[in-house]
Amino acid sequence: MGRKKKLLIVSHAPSPNTRTLRDAVAQGAGHKDIENVEVTVLAPLDAGPDDVLACDAIILGTTENLGYMSGALKDFFDRSYYPCLEKTQALPFAYYIRAGHDGTGTRRAIESITTGLKWRLVQEPLICRGEFQAKFVDQCEELGLSIAASLEAAII
Repeated sequence: MGRKKKLLIVSHAPSPNTRTLRDAVAQGAGHKDIENVEVTVLAPLDAGPDDVLACDAIILGTTENLGYMSGALKDFFDRSYYPCLEKTQALPFAYYIRAGHDGTGTRRAIESITTGLKWRLVQEPLICRGEFQAKFVDQCEELGLSIAASLEAAII
């Protein structure tokens, strides 16, 4: 068997609820049946271009802040954009948003930046809208599992 594929999860998780969602994504991605994917979870302020350049796929997670992504995720993009611009085209990615409102502005911002990077969205964005619900945890776990399983199977 070849080298393990690398899945990077970059998630802004400033509250217990958002940490629960981040952990659910990581738990799904690290499912016991997925043996050939190495999962790395980093906060946006701890992640940078070297992490992106080393991964085979990425899952982004953010809160909706004033109709935009978190400042921490924006900082990650600011530091990573140009070093990754020509080197990560077609990088498979997915993302989730913990949105107190509708997540529209946050989605637009992420898609604008990732379109510029020419990353490849491989799953419909997960937008956890409104009051926190237990189903968000299950949805995040499914997101992590889906991306990791797809990466292992070379579907993405």
